[in-house]
Amino acid sequence: MKYKPAERIQDLQYFGEFGGVNPSISDSSTYTFLSAKTMFDTFEGNAEGCYLYSRHSSPSNLYLGEALAAMEGTETANVAASGMGAITSVLMQLCNAGDHIVCSRTVYGGTYAFLKNFAPKFGIKTTFVDITKTEAVEAAIQKSTKVLYCESVSNPLLEIADLEILSKISVAHNLKLVVDNTFSPLSISPAKLGADVVIHSLTKFINGSSDTVGGVVCGTKDFINDLRNVNDGAAMLLGPTMDSLRAASILKNLRTLHIRMKQHSHNAMFLAKKFQEDEFKTVYPGLKSHPGHGVFKKMMNETYGFGGMLTIDVGSLDKANELMELMQKRNLGYLAVSLGFYKTLFSAPGTSTSSEIPEEEQKEMGLSDGLIRFSIGLDNDIERTYKMMKECMVQVGVLNAEMV
Repeated sequence: MKYKPAERIQDLQYFGEFGGVNPSISDSSTYTFLSAKTMFDTFEGNAEGCYLYSRHSSPSNLYLGEALAAMEGTETANVAASGMGAITSVLMQLCNAGDHIVCSRTVYGGTYAFLKNFAPKFGIKTTFVDITKTEAVEAAIQKSTKVLYCESVSNPLLEIADLEILSKISVAHNLKLVVDNTFSPLSISPAKLGADVVIHSLTKFINGSSDTVGGVVCGTKDFINDLRNVNDGAAMLLGPTMDSLRAASILKNLRTLHIRMKQHSHNAMFLAKKFQEDEFKTVYPGLKSHPGHGVFKKMMNETYGFGGMLTIDVGSLDKANELMELMQKRNLGYLAVSLGFYKTLFSAPGTSTSSEIPEEEQKEMGLSDGLIRFSIGLDNDIERTYKMMKECMVQVGVLNAEMV
């Protein structure tokens, strides 16, 4: 039976303090106790359901975490102030000085920069590999390797990680498989495919309105408790605490995620097929031409499609910039980083979200100057959008006029 993440969210029920259909927001940084002993027990982690201080936890954050754990099919979850707050806490919790990480060569630029430039300060080294090549992954594993890290759908090249195979490798070598599922919420359920820890940037599709920043770590109760431990928990001691107002806002938006993801996927599939017909080098997991199409299809929860992310290559950075500026002028979307907004967002990742990766490494992995990354929006008439985009493409000279 296929996993149904949206139904699990739908089955959750939270009442507000006075019977409101939305849970009450816990607008407090600290909480009172009726006895000193209960305060002591809470510090020791032995008083479940009691709140001490909002860096530790709060009702609003726990409601959101519970909903996200239900979505991913994990025992529990811990929300953070940003996606990077979630990522760095997990890696610092799992690794000590002298440990090693095997990571996909194409990941979000901030993740790459943390692993390449920051983690070595603490004696943690990383080997970057082509995650789609099993032999390369296994060859990179060392005696000191503790974590295998990847994105379900990689940023920005949209490479697909075979999570079932990576899980088997992780088990065989006693590693923790950590998966960033930001690009494919609902479409892929990494925990059901063997991931030990699932991370999201809540800023993107899950929140969906580009008005807040957040992250989440979904995993076992034991691991989340370790993250929250007052003595040595990375999430506790590094302090990436989400604000309760933001948690409540994201929880409301989460309720419509299933509707939005279907539309994002529908629109992206339509445009990807059209761009490919126009002979652009188009990368979208829903296209049979995508090298990872079969892997995605094997893993996916079909109801939600192949996601809202696609790329095309228009030949040069100058042409990419000219096209994006014109599309923005025509109100077809925004020249902006991030993803998951109701309007289409586009950027040239080599000079933006992946700029932390050195140029020679970008070329080696196939990240070209002319690559445009699209986060496709919720347009009601996607055919009209396509026709207008095509006019822009002709105007800047990346498409022949006779093709219109």
